Amino acid sequence: MDSITPLSFSGIDPRKPLIIAGPCSAESERQIMDTATQLAAAGIKIFRAGIWKPRTKPGGFEGVGQDGLEWLRKVREHTGMFTATEVANRLHTQQAIEAGVDILWIGARTSANPFAMQEIADTLQQVNPENLTVLVKNPVNPDIELWVGALQRIYNAGVRRIGAIHRGFSTYGKHLYRNVPQWHIPIELRLRYPNLPIICDPSHIGGKRELIAPLSQQAFDMGFNGLIVESHCDPDCALSDASQQVTPEILNFILNTLVIRDSRQTTESLTLLRQQIDRIDNELLEILSRRMGVSRDIGRYKKEHRMPVVQAGRYNDIIRSRVKLGEEMGMGQEFMKTILLAIHDESVRQQIEIINDRAQ
Repeated sequence: MDSITPLSFSGIDPRKPLIIAGPCSAESERQIMDTATQLAAAGIKIFRAGIWKPRTKPGGFEGVGQDGLEWLRKVREHTGMFTATEVANRLHTQQAIEAGVDILWIGARTSANPFAMQEIADTLQQVNPENLTVLVKNPVNPDIELWVGALQRIYNAGVRRIGAIHRGFSTYGKHLYRNVPQWHIPIELRLRYPNLPIICDPSHIGGKRELIAPLSQQAFDMGFNGLIVESHCDPDCALSDASQQVTPEILNFILNTLVIRDSRQTTESLTLLRQQIDRIDNELLEILSRRMGVSRDIGRYKKEHRMPVVQAGRYNDIIRSRVKLGEEMGMGQEFMKTILLAIHDESVRQQIEIINDRAQ
């Protein structure tokens, strides 16, 4: 992807971050026009709205369909804003292009499916692709090669106004975020393709409106090129993703409080290194969690076989061998002793908890 064209739009300062905003879903003409009018008054130049909504389970609100494209046309006519919507198959793509939608984006579920991506790419190739703007969200799973493959399919179709959207990655269990950011993945994408614009979707990463501001600031601090944010004239009554949408007024306040760095040249390398530290720290926590799981299994075994929790001989052998290995790897003796003792103490604590629970 050597010939990517910058995402420039008439009337939008290319030196400033690109801001795309609008409701998760187009619900009614009135809702669309009210939201767009307020966003335009706040200086937003690109309006987004989902026309077709992929839902996890059937029976939910799946979008208004083609009728919503006429509402987007009215937004452009009455406010002068550019428009954007999500497409997931050949028909969506054809209808959106025919309706004059300015920006197409491809969602996380679709970008994870090479067959669907190729279908969309084949459709784009037939309609003067050099004039199209296409943004590709990261796949739901943290696979950079799948993301790159999706982008390459669009690029190979002849689209040169292309960008990536980072919306976080699905994961199992409870987390602070709806979709875990895993910032190192978009950073790696930036390292591979320095000219590729990357836009952050703080609404889908956070899943909560109170996380939009800090996630947006973090994205700008890491050099992202813009934001795509869900904004609704009455977010609490939204038919989809109500908890992660903000009013145009709140969005305007958030945008005005964000710090945009004039130059990132001296901090980008440090940011990349810090992202590596964050990733390694997460890996360390996962490894420690697995180790404690094994310790709990050992606690069960010791209880069943009436063995003491602490076995001093093995502990001393472990300390000596691990400290020596750590020193050979460039770490200090006292540091290694402190770390190993803390791990041992936590293992003992968890084994004792297992024994006490089983004794009750």
